[in-house]
This record gives sequence, C-alpha cells and structure tokens, in this order.
Amino acid sequence: MTETARDSRLIVGPFNRVEGDLEVQLDIAGDRVVAARVNSPLFRGFERILEGRDPRDALVIVPRICGICSVSQSVAAARALEALAGQAVPDNGRLAQDIMRRVENLGDHLTHFHVFFMPDFARAAYAARPWFAEVEAGFKAAAGSAVREAVAARTALFHVFGIMGGKWPHTLTIQPGGVSRAIDARDKVRLAAIVADFRQSLERQLYGADLDQVAALATPEALAAWRDQGPAGHFRLFLRIAADLGLDRLGRAHDRFLSYGTGLDHRGGFWQGGAVSALDPALIAEDHSHARMAGRERRHHPFEGSTVPDGTDEVGYTWCKAPRLAGQPFETGAIARQLMAGQPLIAALVAGQGGTVFTRVVARLIELAAEVVALGEAIRQLNPKGEWFAPARLPADGLAMGLTEAARGALGHWLRVEGGRIASYQIIAPTTWNFSPRDSDGLAGPLETALVGVAVAPGERAPVAVQHIVRSFDPCMVCTVH
Repeated sequence: MTETARDSRLIVGPFNRVEGDLEVQLDIAGDRVVAARVNSPLFRGFERILEGRDPRDALVIVPRICGICSVSQSVAAARALEALAGQAVPDNGRLAQDIMRRVENLGDHLTHFHVFFMPDFARAAYAARPWFAEVEAGFKAAAGSAVREAVAARTALFHVFGIMGGKWPHTLTIQPGGVSRAIDARDKVRLAAIVADFRQSLERQLYGADLDQVAALATPEALAAWRDQGPAGHFRLFLRIAADLGLDRLGRAHDRFLSYGTGLDHRGGFWQGGAVSALDPALIAEDHSHARMAGRERRHHPFEGSTVPDGTDEVGYTWCKAPRLAGQPFETGAIARQLMAGQPLIAALVAGQGGTVFTRVVARLIELAAEVVALGEAIRQLNPKGEWFAPARLPADGLAMGLTEAARGALGHWLRVEGGRIASYQIIAPTTWNFSPRDSDGLAGPLETALVGVAVAPGERAPVAVQHIVRSFDPCMVCTVH
C-alpha cells in the first residue's frame, strides 16, 4: 500500500487484498477524520459493451465483470431475461440456480474472513496484544494455517460447480428458464457429501461447534458468553479481538439497510428506524453529480440510466455512481439480509450499536453458518426426475429487471430491449451502494459516512482503523464500476 500525506489530507491506497482498485481520501482535523471521499479509479465499461447486442449475449458477458461474483451476475442476468420473456422457471431450475449462487456466496464469506479481513490483525501495530501470536500463526497473509485451511475448504466446496455448472467462474449453465444441466440421483448424493464435508470443516476450525448452535445465537449476552466461555475457534478469537479493540464502536454509517431477497427463502425489503418495510424498486435512482459521468442534470432510474464517461469533468472524484432509494443512501450486505430474515442477534446488535465493523463481521459469520444448513436442505429438495429448464422466448421490445443477492449485498440488472437488441443495460452492484460518492444533496454514501470520526494517530499514514472499516464492507471494486 502506498500513501501520500499533505497538510490535513491523507490519501490511502491502493488497498491490497481487495478485488479491484480503491483509493480513500481523508480530511483530518486534529486527530479525527472529518470527511472522506472514496474513489473507484478504474472505469471498465461493461454496460456500454452490452449495448446493441442480442440480449442473450449478457449471459456470456456479465459474469466476466468479476471473477469472484460471476454466478451472482449470471443469476441476475438470467432473471432479467426471464422477466423479459415472462418465463416461469421449473422448481429444479430455480433451486439449481440458487444452490450455485449460495455456494459462491459461502466461498466469498469464508475468503473474506480468513484472507481479506483477519490478516490486518497480524500487523506489527498489534504485536503487544495478548491475542497477537494466535492471529499471526493463523492469519498472517499468505502464510497462516487458518488461511490455508479456509482455501482448502473453499476449493473442496467449489466442486459443486464441477457437477452443476461445468466450471467456475463464468459458468454458462445458468440460463433464463432454469439450468442447462440436469442432476441425477448419483450427482445429488455427491453434492450432499460435499456440503457435509464443508460443514464439518467449519464446525471443526471456524466455530468449534455445530452450525445450528451458531445460527441460533439470539442475544448480545449469548454472544458475549461465547466470547468468554465458548468453544475454541476462529469465531471466538474474532470476538476477543473485537472486544479488545472496540470494533463495536467503529465504522457506523447511516443504519439504513437494503436487500432484494432471492425469491426463495430470503425476502427483500429495507430496514430503517427499527422497522422492516417492503421495497419498491421504482424508487431506486442513480445520481451522477460526483461521478465522472455525463447526465448530472437529474437522477436516473436504472431503466433510464446511462454510463457515459465525461472527459471534461472537473467535479467528479470517482467512477462510481450514487444509487439512492427514495433519495437516501442505503447499506447492503449480510446485515440487511439477516434483518430481513428476522435474525434476533443481528437485530439486537443493530438496535444497540448500529451497523459497525463488529456487526458486519458477526452478521457475515452468522449467515455463513445458517446458509450452509440451508444449502443442505436445498440440495435435498432437488428432484432428479423433475424438469430443469423451460425455454424462454424473448420479445423484440420490452423492459425487465433481475434482482438477486450477491455475497456483498443487493445486485440488480435493468434491461431495455428495442428491435431485438439491447438498448440499455444498467447494473447496480452491492459495492456501488456501499461505496457510493456524495449525491446532489451532499449526502455521503455508507463507507464515506462510516469513516467520519475515525482516530488517526500522529504520523499514521495507513490508519489500521480505516482499513478495518473498509474491509468490513468486503468491497468488490470491479463490480462497482463495471
């Protein structure tokens, strides 16, 4: 990582162990951050690449936006095309799509904790802490034993894609109308065995306990008891670190949370002011006022949106647009999904301390446990004798959207077709929500808000607290600017 400091401004970046390019500009007064601007410096142009093409080309192109979220992109594209065609999907087809999405998300959660987030606590700045030796042995970047174990477990889990998707990333098995490969009874047994082995790995190494016990944690008091007296495992180690460093007081943003849901057992909605409400996608719009994009004169619903770089721009500081729901910035991710699901521990943590570094990581680890259990149940529901695919006949003209949940949160594709060709294709990724710039009202996005108030020690050019906050969102920058 390289940093540049001048006067009361600190520029931190690029960040290592982040998918894509990221730079954070901090304005500092005294020893505190008073304002932050988050820059996504790489423009990629996938939305422009799709214009003028056959709508089905999206199934090949959009997974290549990202190498770690490719299945989520495929599912969103397939759902947009299904909606365009008005195509019902057989139960097996929808389950198979969702099983592959879940597997990718589980792999992302496991990788985030072990490879992206925890290695920051093995830095020399923490050498005097009582837990440092354990963290260094387990999580030192590219060398820790826990890192190697997690990578091996993820690799074994991803054999699911060999059976169901042919390959990962960028499988073409996911299609509008279901999946192009049927699963027989023998395949179903193999899938169940893979998930059972993955579950045992998590129970042995990450949690030290049965996953049902983890998913059932319901109160902050129960979580504190796990920290003090619970089974040995990486989960308990994180809880000890969080208590020592006060991660429950770090990185709070707007406390507004958004989830699209999956259409199966995850409902969509938004959380604000202590209550869950129904989501109206018509209220989503993108603001370009601080992005390096044309179209600053008004906010655009994605069906009316554009992705046109402005070469004369003197105002924008990022390639990321600013998505808003009813004019407000929202955070998305595991906290949002767990709030929609009514998970009592996450609801209590948000009510008590808000969406902090601690809450984000706990929500992700609770979800990881619960989703492995749900994945096993989804595989049991597959019917080898049932239908897997229903061909979708696409109209020459129309509008459609495809909404799903990637590991990092709400992912949406908005498609407009004219004369059998893509007239517009707009994508709002989870990190676009979380790392959005200011809008025309001056409202900062979740990360920019979460960084305000962070302490910066004299001479500290790469503040570790800033890195913890950034990584708590698990950014995927290549999806952000597509």
